[in-house]
Amino acid sequence: MANKYFRFKQFTVEQERCAMKVGTDGVLLGAWVSIPAATARVLDIGTGTGLIALMAAQRAPMAYVDAVEIESEAAEQAKENVKNSPWSNRVAVFETAVQEFAPQYSYDIIVSNPPYFIRSLKNESLKKSIARHNDMLPLGELAASVKRLLAADGIFAAILPYEEANLFIAEAAGEGLFLQRRLDVRGRKAKPVKRVLMEFARKPAERVDEKEMYLENEDNSRSRAYSLLTADFYL
Repeated sequence: MANKYFRFKQFTVEQERCAMKVGTDGVLLGAWVSIPAATARVLDIGTGTGLIALMAAQRAPMAYVDAVEIESEAAEQAKENVKNSPWSNRVAVFETAVQEFAPQYSYDIIVSNPPYFIRSLKNESLKKSIARHNDMLPLGELAASVKRLLAADGIFAAILPYEEANLFIAEAAGEGLFLQRRLDVRGRKAKPVKRVLMEFARKPAERVDEKEMYLENEDNSRSRAYSLLTADFYL
């Protein structure tokens, strides 16, 4: 059973009421996405516990961070985590579907660790099904929502499994969002690519910045690259 909370260097995430707990995917995305210090507004789509929103607030000391979450208990837990963080005056959680989210401004940075199971059997828990399966947020609707909410020179970042990532890159291009950076992540050096981190912008890249990393050494310790990437967050 997962712990009821996960403690980072500058904040703690309570998670007992969230179907999807703090995991490597969220930490990777929150640490990897480009967030310049001068960033003004960030949006986290499908925030769950509020993890990535809080990481963004830590990284961008002047930014206002909005987070949307459709599942009510997760949204309430995220609000509590924000309230108990050092950045409660700069982070706001909205219980809504991103397709219906209509702020009065656009965002410099949008991030999402989206649900991605498409054809798999649904989990018996409705909360976990919402968190894991993309019925509520198909990848095409995610791309369309980002197109609507992203500033003209903004950045959108997401993490997906390998096959879904390649499908999403095509979906995003159809909405005028073009791949700029890509990080293929392996569990260990000799293992297949497990996750893909992606950044998009509205203009095609002259050359996509493509890199790889792996998470664990053979002795189960964190790899040097993973340790360096997450050094500001993990204890």
